[in-house]
Amino acid sequence: MAKKGKDYFGLDYIVSVILAIIPVTSWICGFVTRFQEGKIVAGLLRLFLGWNIIWFLDLVFMLLKKQILRVINF
Repeated sequence: MAKKGKDYFGLDYIVSVILAIIPVTSWICGFVTRFQEGKIVAGLLRLFLGWNIIWFLDLVFMLLKKQILRVINF
């Protein structure tokens, strides 16, 4: 289970950044993380739209805020 306040399954920040850099792993980890948080709609949006602009925004947010993009919380 993911720890509160850490992204990508509670992994270390450096590991999360490395996973965010690679588009495929960012896409997979992004929607799995949102499903684990219980955010079904956000997980489905990441599943279908997470390979484009969301990947870039996840990378920027991970570097600046140390968490992935969270627009929808339901």
